[in-house]
Amino acid sequence: MWPDLIAKAKAGGVDVIQTYVFWNVHEASRRQYDFHGRLDLVSFVKSVQRAGLYVNLRIGPYITAEWNYGGLPVWLRKIPGMAFRTDNQPFETEMQTFVTKIVGMMKAEKLFSWQGGPIILAQIENEFGLAQHGSADIKYMLWAAHMAEAQNIGVPWTMCQQANAPNFIINTCNGFYCDWFRPNNISKPTMWTENWTGWFHKFGASIPHRPVEDIAFAAARFFEKGGSFLNYYMYFGGTNFGRTASGPFLGTSYDYDAPIDEYGLFHQPKWGHLNDLHRAVKLCEPVMILTNPVYRYLGTNLEAHIYQAPGKTNQRSSALCCAFVANVDTSQNANVTFNGNNVSLPAWSVSILPDCQNVAFNSAQVVAQTSVPAMRPSIEPNSIKSWESYQEPVGLWGNITISANNLLEQINTTLDGSDYLWYTTSVNIIAEDLQGEVQQQLTISSTRDALQIYINGNFSGNHTFAKSSLSVNQSIKLIIGHNEIALLSMIVGLQDYGYRYDRVSAGLSGSINLKGLRSGDKELATQQWRYQVGLKGEALKIYTQEGANSILWTSELQAPWTQYLTWYKTSFATPSGSDPVSIYLGSMGKGQAWVNGNNLGRFWPSLLINETDCSQTCDYRGKFTPKKCRTDCGQQSQQWYHIPREWLQPNQNLLVVFDELGGDVSKIYVATKTVATICVHVLESYPPQLDSWSQFQAQPKVQPMLLTPEARLECQDNQVISSINFASFGNPQGNCKAFHQGNCHAKNSVEVVKEACIGKQTCSILVSSATFDTEPCAGISKSLAIKAQCQAISSTSLKTKLEI
Repeated sequence: MWPDLIAKAKAGGVDVIQTYVFWNVHEASRRQYDFHGRLDLVSFVKSVQRAGLYVNLRIGPYITAEWNYGGLPVWLRKIPGMAFRTDNQPFETEMQTFVTKIVGMMKAEKLFSWQGGPIILAQIENEFGLAQHGSADIKYMLWAAHMAEAQNIGVPWTMCQQANAPNFIINTCNGFYCDWFRPNNISKPTMWTENWTGWFHKFGASIPHRPVEDIAFAAARFFEKGGSFLNYYMYFGGTNFGRTASGPFLGTSYDYDAPIDEYGLFHQPKWGHLNDLHRAVKLCEPVMILTNPVYRYLGTNLEAHIYQAPGKTNQRSSALCCAFVANVDTSQNANVTFNGNNVSLPAWSVSILPDCQNVAFNSAQVVAQTSVPAMRPSIEPNSIKSWESYQEPVGLWGNITISANNLLEQINTTLDGSDYLWYTTSVNIIAEDLQGEVQQQLTISSTRDALQIYINGNFSGNHTFAKSSLSVNQSIKLIIGHNEIALLSMIVGLQDYGYRYDRVSAGLSGSINLKGLRSGDKELATQQWRYQVGLKGEALKIYTQEGANSILWTSELQAPWTQYLTWYKTSFATPSGSDPVSIYLGSMGKGQAWVNGNNLGRFWPSLLINETDCSQTCDYRGKFTPKKCRTDCGQQSQQWYHIPREWLQPNQNLLVVFDELGGDVSKIYVATKTVATICVHVLESYPPQLDSWSQFQAQPKVQPMLLTPEARLECQDNQVISSINFASFGNPQGNCKAFHQGNCHAKNSVEVVKEACIGKQTCSILVSSATFDTEPCAGISKSLAIKAQCQAISSTSLKTKLEI
C-alpha cells in the first residue's frame, strides 16, 4: 500500500512524510532485529524518496502513538535495575543501542539529505515534557539530546512537547492548535509536528470527528502567525493489525478521521479542502520565506498578518505580498475592508490573499466534494464456505507451566507473548460447607482488562472493565470434594503513556477469596497456583494453513452460537477488482481474526457504546476537543476490519476467528469498500478554485475576482457518475445526507447537471446563473448543490470507453 498512500499524500500537497520507528516490533527479542516485509524501514524511506518527497524520521524510540507499550519492547522489564525514561543506565544503554542501529542503517543506505537521501529531520524521544517529574527525568532528557547529537546525522534533531530542550535540539508543538507556540530560542524554526486531524477510538466509546473547517482554520492560523512550512498532519492512520493497539481498550481501526482513511481512500472533503489550503499557502511561499508577518488590527476578534517584501515582484510585476485575514469569533460572521477591498469572513475562519488583494481560500468555505463510502458484499461464488470449529481447552493445556504460591503479574509472566494468561488452582470442599442456602462467591480484589471464570471446566462468568483495574464478585457453583478453579485473564493492549507507565501492572492481584462456606471464607491468593501462558490454538498456530491441518476440526456447527473460547475456520474467494477489502465481524463477541496467517487485530463488537453525547450535526466553530462531534452512541463497537489485498491469495483464503464469548459466524461476510455517493455544495460567492490562479498569474488582464467558482465531482478510478440524485441551483438546504430545495430553484438544475456529468468520471459546472440560462432569484446570493451516484464500469466497457 505504501506507493499509493505516498502518492495520494503528495497529490494532496504534502511535501514531507514522517514516521515513527517501532522498537518493539523491530527488536521483539533482544538483539534479534526484524526489518522484513512491512517492517522494512529502509524500503519505506526509499519509497518516499522515489515519490520526490522528504522524510522526518521520528526514531523515538519511545513513540506513544496509541501503539502497544508506547513502542518499547516488553523484554526491557526483565533487565535488572530497569526503569523507563528516566536517569537509568540500563534503559539508556538499550535505547542508545537501538538508536545507533537505526542511524547506522540510514547512513549505510545514504538516506540522509547530505548523502543525497530524503531524510531532512529526525526526532528523539516523544512528548517527554508532559511526563517528566524532577531532576532525574531532566537529566535523562538532556542525556537523550546529547546522545542523539553525537550520532552525527547531519540534519536537525527535534523533540516534541519539550519546552526545556537544549539549544541544539528544535522543540516543537503537538496538538489541535499551535498558532500560540514559539520555540524556546528565537534561532529555532517554529514547527508543528502533530496537527491532530481527528482522534483515536476505543472499544466501547463513541467515534470522534474533527471538522475540516477547523483543521484548516488551525493550520492557517499557524502559518498566519509566522509558523514555518513544517506543519505535519496526522494524514493517514491505518490499522492496528495484530496486537499492536495500546491499552486499555484501544480499537483495531486507527482511521483517526484522517484525510486518507484506514483503507487508503480519500476522506472527502477533508483531503480536498486541505489540498486547497496547501495550494493557497504555497502561492504565498515566495514572500513568506523572505520576511516575518506584520500584525494589523481590524476590529474585535478580527485581525490580519501581512507578509510583504519591498523591492521583490511576482510574475505580474506586482510587489510580493500575502495576507492572512482572520475572524476568530466563534459565532459572528464579519465583513472587513482590507486594502480597499471587502473581505467576507465567516466566524472562526481565515482567508488567504496571495496578492494582498484577492481571496484565494477561506478555511470555512469548502468547495471540495464529500464522498460517502459503502461496503459492498463480495459476489464471488462460494465467497464464504461452511464453517468448522475447534474448542479451546479450559485451564492448563501444555507441558510448560509455571507454579507459584502467589499471584503472578501478567506482563512479567507472558512478556506480552499473548493477551491471555490462565491462573489455575484447586480447592477441596466438604459436604458441610455447602449446606444451607448461602450462595458461594468468588471475590477478586483487583484485575484488568477482562476476565473469565471457570469452575470444574464450566463457564461461570465473564467480566470486562471500563477502568484499568476493578474488583470482581462472582457467584459460583461448587461440588463436594475436589474443585478446579481456572481464571482466564485477558489484556486488551498495554498502556502506552503516563508517568512511569511501565510500572502499571496487569492480571490478578491482591486477594482472591472464596465466600459463602459454612466453615468460613477461604483466602486462595497465597495457595499454590499454576499458570499457562497463552492459548493452545495460539501455540499450535492453527490460524495458519499448516497449524490448521495439525488438529481435528468439528464441522457440525449449530445455533445458538454461545460457545465460549471457540476457534472457527473457513475459506473465502478473493473479491475481484482493486477496491479495498473488509470483513464484517459485527455478529461476533470478542477475540481476534486471521487471514492466511495474518492477524487482522482484536475485535469486540459485543461491547456496546453506552454513551449519549453524540450529535447528528457538528459545528466547526470554536475550539475542538475529542469530546466534540462524536457519533455511534448506542451502536456496537467496531464491526468492519481491513484485509489488505497483499495478504490475499488469487483463489481460496484461510479465515480463522477466535471468539472468547461466542458469536454467530454464519453472519460474517467479506466486502469491498468503495465510494458510492458523492456530493458538493458551492456558493457563487466562494473564491474560484485554486487552479484558476495559474491563469491569473500568467495573464495580467485576468482578475481573480472576475472568475467563477465551480462545483466539481469525481468518482474513483474505473467508476463513472451513473445518476444524479439531487441538483439545485438557488438556495438549496441541508447537507449530503439530506439535501432539499429551498424557495429559490432553477427548474433545469437536474437536466444541466446530468448533461455535464452522466457517464463521466469527473465533471465540473460553473456556479453561475449563466450556466442555467436563468436568474431564479435576482438579488440574492445563490449556490449549487449536487448529490450523485458512482458506479463501477466493467473492464469491457472501460476498454470501449478508452477506445472511443
